[in-house]
Parts: sequence; structure tokens; C-alpha cells
Amino acid sequence: MSEKKKTGAAKTAEKKSAAKKAAVKKAAMPAVEVVKKRRVMIAASECNPFVATGGLADVIGSLPKALAKNGNFEVCVILPLYYSVSQDVRNRLEYVTNFYVQLSWRRLYCGVFRLVENGVTYYFLDNEYYFKRGGGIYGFYDDGERFAFFSKAIMETIGNLDLFPDVLQCNDWQTAAAIVYLRTLYNWSVDFRKIKTIFTIHNIEYQGKFGQETLGDLFGFPANIYQTIEFDGCINLMKGAIELADAVNTVSSTYAEEIKTPAFAHGLDGIIRRNEQKIYGILNGIDTDSYDPETDKTLFANYSLKDMSGKAVCKAELQKMLGLSVRPDVPVVAIVSRLVSHKGLDLVTAVVEQFLTEDVQLVVLGKGDNFYENFFSAIGRHYQGKCSTIIAFNPDLSRKIYSGSDIFLMPSKAEPCGLSQMIASRYGTVAVVRETGGLNDSIKAYTGAAGNGFTFREYNAHDMLYVLREAVRTYRSPAWEEVRRRAMESDFSWKVSAAAYEKLYNKVIG
Repeated sequence: MSEKKKTGAAKTAEKKSAAKKAAVKKAAMPAVEVVKKRRVMIAASECNPFVATGGLADVIGSLPKALAKNGNFEVCVILPLYYSVSQDVRNRLEYVTNFYVQLSWRRLYCGVFRLVENGVTYYFLDNEYYFKRGGGIYGFYDDGERFAFFSKAIMETIGNLDLFPDVLQCNDWQTAAAIVYLRTLYNWSVDFRKIKTIFTIHNIEYQGKFGQETLGDLFGFPANIYQTIEFDGCINLMKGAIELADAVNTVSSTYAEEIKTPAFAHGLDGIIRRNEQKIYGILNGIDTDSYDPETDKTLFANYSLKDMSGKAVCKAELQKMLGLSVRPDVPVVAIVSRLVSHKGLDLVTAVVEQFLTEDVQLVVLGKGDNFYENFFSAIGRHYQGKCSTIIAFNPDLSRKIYSGSDIFLMPSKAEPCGLSQMIASRYGTVAVVRETGGLNDSIKAYTGAAGNGFTFREYNAHDMLYVLREAVRTYRSPAWEEVRRRAMESDFSWKVSAAAYEKLYNKVIG
């Protein structure tokens, strides 16, 4: 054998030996564990920017994005594919699959579409019989059946797509049945049993109440669950979810305490107290990128804490647009609200004319009960130049009012969280609120040394008027710049709220 060949053979042997040593070394090394992110699935009946009727949509539109931005959880949202979802959104949807859902004796089609945006995966569940309807997304004669289908379809989507989350978070009565289905009809599966559940109460007034006869015929619940979901002689979906969820949270710490009492719980205070060891309160946030006076394109002028000159422009243009006297020295007080009694408007109607005899201006924007619409319209006509009433739901105008006003009045009888007081503060419009629910958690009374607004406790019109006048007096004093600065510096971002939700998720996962 030639020297050249021996050298080649030797080299080959050396390579084999080196490879063997490397393999032994690799085997001896500890395996690198690939950590899989925990998955949170958030189920809700509405979500901005796809479909919205109120605060629930704002929360479901913002919380998942904040969670995804933090990067600690894989986040998905599941909601119905309503007729009102825009064609632009539909053009971006990806078809995933379809299957049939057994709802009691009904066998119903369900299509699944997917959209990934801002790090969040959105699943839209399609059934045209239930969701291809005009005239809004609630208020139909068969809402119980529609959202029973949606809740059951959530379970089927999880199973068909192998989407088993670590935490399933359901929101309000429209998805409460999903927790009941999970803990009854799907409890046979190890994968389903591993799912932890959180039920979030945005407003305890709406509980999902249905007749006893719906237990099997409509919902298809097993008979042995009746005692769990029955309350006051009827099926109560919210009660069932509270009893069966691993944790229950409300949208502010104060509201979590309030709903333990008859005055706020709409009958469920005993159920809440029985489950109080798993009740938590987490204050909602707002989208501080969207609600930013420095970049908001809907405003007459932009401004920031460093340069507030634009706010004066916003005020003058708002006064001009609404037919108010254009005066920089007069405080503009704003109400942007649904015109319904629990927003505290009976307090306002009791003293508004007394207040308008003073050197102030009032702007009212909203829709609601005929009584309040007619009352505030009449006040606007009677006090032209001092009061302007707009009976409408107008997001563009609401931002102009937030930015152009000085004081924001929100005297709610009950307010689970409230977002308007946070938005107003963000725009440098100082809030006057009653100490209830999220208003109490977000706005603290100005004392000189602390505070970002003005508050009153008792549900009393003259207490409200006294504090409102205190805000007006402060507006005319050097202290106003300080209280306005504190309002604008208040951290109402979802970063704070998302961190609190992550803590709750980890607690229930254990």
C-alpha cells in the first residue's frame, strides 16, 4: 500500500475517532429544552376593530395586542363572523376548515377563518343563519341559541384544530356557556380537562337568563348540571360560569368588591361571596397609541405636555363648531356618554340649569333613552351659546370634545370600569367622577399634594354640583396646570393591565 493511501486511511480513521468523541460528548451534555409559550385563548362576542358596540370590544381589541407585545404568551382570539364585519377584513381572512356542531338536537355548520395581526391570531366562526343579520349583533329573539352555538363551536374549534390552550378566558354571558360545556360535555377528554378557565365580568347586570326548559332542548346541557346553572328559577349562564371557572375577574378592583353587595350584583351577590376566594379585579386600560393628543389626526390641533398650545386651538375650534361663545377664559364641561340612568344623568338633570346660570359652558354627546335625549336637547336649545347637545354616537366628534374641553363629568351610579375618564385625562381634560367601580380606581381627588381629578362619594346631585364647582374654581386658579398635568401623566396604558392579566394566567395555570 502506498504512503499516500496510508495517509488517507489514517485521516479517515482520525475523522471517525473525532466524530465518535463528539457524539459521546454530545450525549453527555444536558439536552437543551425548547420552552413552548403558554397559550391563552380569549373568547368574546365583539372585538375592535372588527365589530363593536361598547367597552367590551375595546378591551378585546387592546388586551390581546398588549399580551402579544409582552411576548410571554401565545395569544389567540375567537369570535363570531358577523355580517357587519367589513369586506376589507373578509378579504384578508384565510379559510381554515369547517365542521358540524351538535347543539342539543341540532346539527349546525361552522366555518373557521383565520387572521393574524399584531402578533395575535384571530379565529372567526361562521354560521350565516345565526350571524348574517343586519341591525346589530344583539337583541334578537334567539340570542340564547346564537351564543350557545358560538360557545359550543369554540369547543369544537379547539378540538378540530388541536388548539388546546393553557387558559381559556371567556367574557360576559355570551361566552359563559363555553365554560359549562368544557366542564360537562368535554370533561371526558384529558386535553380538555387540562384547560384552565377565567371568566371575566364586564357588567354583571346582563347575566344570560333563560327558562328552565332550555336546559336540554336549547343548550343541550346534561341534567345533572341543573343545580349549578340554575338561579332564581331559571337558567343563568353567568352564574354557571362563576361556579365552574378556575378564576373570575372583573374590570376594576372596586367593582370586584361592589358586586359582593346587593346594590351592585343584580341578585348574584350571594354567588359572588360564595366564590370570593377566586374573584379578582383588574382595571382596564386604553390604547394610548390611538388616544394620543400628540398624534391624533382627528383633532383640530395636536399638543403634548411639553407644548399645550394646541389644546387652546382645539377648545376655540370646538366652541366655534358647536355654536358656543368662543372664550378661552370660560371652562367647557363635557359629557360623552350613553344617555341612560345608570350613568348618573338623573343627578345632572336635577342641577344642570342651576349650574348653567354660572359662567360655564356645557357640551353633551350621546344617544340613549328618549327622556334624556329630549331633556338635554331642550337644555341645548334654551341655553344657546352656553350649552350644545348632540344626540349621536360619533367617535370623531367625541375625540374633538375630549381634546377641546376642560372638565369631563362622569357621575355614574355604577361603572364596572369606564374608559371615558381615562381618555379625557389622556387629552388633558380633568375628570369629575363619582367614587364607584373603575372610576374610583382611576381618578383620585385632587388635594394639592396628590390627585388627578375631582371625586364625590354619595349618589347625590348637590354633592356632585359642589365638586363640579370646586373643579371650576380650580380651573380659574394657578393650581389648574398642576392637576391637568397629573391627569395627562396618569398611566392608563394596557401595559399595566396586561401584566396583571399575565400574573392571573400564571396563577391559574399553577
